[in-house]
Amino acid sequence: MDTKGSQYKKHQLTILVVLRLLMGWYCLYEGIAKLINPNWSAAPYLMDSGGFMAGFFQSLTSNPELMQVIDILNIWGLMAIGLGLILGFLTRIASIAGIVLLSLYYLSHPPLVGVDYALPTEGNYLWVNKTLIEIFVLAVLLVFPTGDKIGLDRLVFKKSS
Repeated sequence: MDTKGSQYKKHQLTILVVLRLLMGWYCLYEGIAKLINPNWSAAPYLMDSGGFMAGFFQSLTSNPELMQVIDILNIWGLMAIGLGLILGFLTRIASIAGIVLLSLYYLSHPPLVGVDYALPTEGNYLWVNKTLIEIFVLAVLLVFPTGDKIGLDRLVFKKSS
């Protein structure tokens, strides 16, 4: 299948758009939930980091001004990524930004043997967890874009389906 200007079959486009909407909602809601919680901060998550980059992530918490920036970038980044995916607007940028953000989450809390976290997890993982799967969902949305078919990208950038 030609990835540039390719014509998706109706069921392919439907599944890809639904996947984009679901991932968009997930990111948007995560950002909103953090925004409306006056006590939310990424600091406990960063302090709980494990793996080979734990020291780096934990060191970020030592600077309160930097933590404010990290919290703002987390909240508004998630919401911008989510809105971009939902609206089909700047979907490639939203997908790349999501991949970068989720990769930082993954590197902060890698599911490795012998790495234990104080914060509860949703299951038992080895190498593959929901964050890695979300990264690859965004990678699929990046290489099979739909915003230019169903989304604001089509209107803003005058692309036809």
